[in-house]
Amino acid sequence: MLCPTCGCSVYESEQAVDETVEIVKCASCGRKLTKDEIVSENSENINEHASDMGEEAKADIAKELRTSLKKTFRGNKNFRIK
Repeated sequence: MLCPTCGCSVYESEQAVDETVEIVKCASCGRKLTKDEIVSENSENINEHASDMGEEAKADIAKELRTSLKKTFRGNKNFRIK
């Protein structure tokens, strides 16, 4: 996750008064953000990365299924898998 101010990806963690809200401080510019704010600021990057991971998973599953089907029906004259 990148700092919305300077683009740095190194953060220092600080515990807030409320234990459910943790504050992170950018190591480069010193900007303080809650974890929710940093996730919100980086939501576009997160969504793009998740989409890429989904595409890779679909390709891997399709390849594995194709290989499994070829192995299962190998030598069978009635089925042909491309």
